Amino acid sequence: MTRMTPFSNPLLLGFDSMEKTLERIAKSGDGYPPYNIERIRAEEGRGETLRITLAVAGFSCEDLDVTTEENQLVIRGRQGEEGEREYLHRGIAARQFQRIFVLAEGMRVICADLKNGLLSIDLDRPEPERLVQKINISVKD
Repeated sequence: MTRMTPFSNPLLLGFDSMEKTLERIAKSGDGYPPYNIERIRAEEGRGETLRITLAVAGFSCEDLDVTTEENQLVIRGRQGEEGEREYLHRGIAARQFQRIFVLAEGMRVICADLKNGLLSIDLDRPEPERLVQKINISVKD
């Protein structure tokens, strides 16, 4: 039996990679680190602005890596070994993470700031130019 998905509609052409990306994201159910996504009020002449804030307490700037890879924002965190420490109780995990956000076409990262254990990444999407292209029709008789 063939599995039907919203992307199997014959009017949606070329969305195969998006479907695979959505499936991969759905399978990664790890909730660490927790994050917020908020919409920032648009300034005059600017498009939509978003802010992603991740709770990364215990990570320094050197422990974090923020990159864009194709249409994805990838945030990685890895804490270095702390040497010779003897814990009587260890309730704060020093674990590595990777959080991936799929970006829409045209989204770009403006800046990333680390303050008080919160990593904030601002993104915007400039208003696209309206492009109308006339397609010539050739007649073949």
